[in-house]
Amino acid sequence: MAKGLLVTYALWAVGGPAGLHHLYLGRDSHALLWMLTLGGGGLGWLWEFWKLPSFVAQANRTQGQRQRSEGRTPPLSLTRFVAQMIVGIYFGLVALIGLSFMANFYIVGLPLAVGLGVLLVAAVGNQTTDFKNTLGAAFLTSPLFYGRPIAILPISLSASITAQKHRRYKASIGSETLSIRLYRLGLAYLAFTGPLAYSTFCNTAATLSYVAETLGSFLSWFSFFPLIGPLMESVLLLPYRGWRLLMGDPRFSSSNFQEWEKLYKFVSSFQDEKRQLAYQVLSLSEGATNEEIHQRYRELVKIWHPDHNRHRTEEAERHFLEIQAAYEVLSQPRKPRGSWR
Repeated sequence: MAKGLLVTYALWAVGGPAGLHHLYLGRDSHALLWMLTLGGGGLGWLWEFWKLPSFVAQANRTQGQRQRSEGRTPPLSLTRFVAQMIVGIYFGLVALIGLSFMANFYIVGLPLAVGLGVLLVAAVGNQTTDFKNTLGAAFLTSPLFYGRPIAILPISLSASITAQKHRRYKASIGSETLSIRLYRLGLAYLAFTGPLAYSTFCNTAATLSYVAETLGSFLSWFSFFPLIGPLMESVLLLPYRGWRLLMGDPRFSSSNFQEWEKLYKFVSSFQDEKRQLAYQVLSLSEGATNEEIHQRYRELVKIWHPDHNRHRTEEAERHFLEIQAAYEVLSQPRKPRGSWR
């Protein structure tokens, strides 16, 4: 049945950030993307106001026209590539917050999450890409940056390049019932939000710490690039600024970055708390020298190494991991306040 432009605009206005109009047009991948990102932070939802006529025309395209598109390579799209990068990073951050407690997370969980984010964008509209090659690029890149949150960036980049290299038009398939489509979308939505919701409600303090630590790592990395740093600050504030604009307060000036200052203090407070806890684990006073930290670490490792505590293995492993984590925190140079601003 032909899709109507007025109905599409009505659904866009009523439930656009939830992807209702894309669900109506049969663009399930786009609908899921909007469900998971709330319409691309609201910006993507507003931007596609002018794209809806082309979406409706694409949905009403005849079967013969679709078959003629098969076998051809779609034109290269910079917008799609950037969107793949951003969503891949977004999926990686969510996985880092909700799934980082898993064993081998940086080998399995992180590249899988980033790769699926890239694949989701690659499948938007009438295009798709090779599933195995895209995930393969993500998994091959992951070990090169093992254990570092910044690994999300190169993984997303390699997966996005591979997805663009193997881009193609979707094959023509028969129509499915709405119940089956909703069932599939529901499972995908729960798979994405379930771990994050569990982590948020059942381990709130750890979740906040993960968020602060991840954000701090990204800001520290971008601080090496004077031009990119301010741009990242602006991007992170875009949802807030868009909300202020929609709520009728369009005044934007340097004072808006007071919100960024609050965010910086939030991150900094967790970093300070983490270092204080590390000093307590190693039984050191704040301000201990690097030599004192290293010496105390070696002493405690000898005491609590599991091989030396066969009669209390579980307790020794717990202390051993805590000592290693504390040493890693204190071994990193402390960044001066203001270095992220």
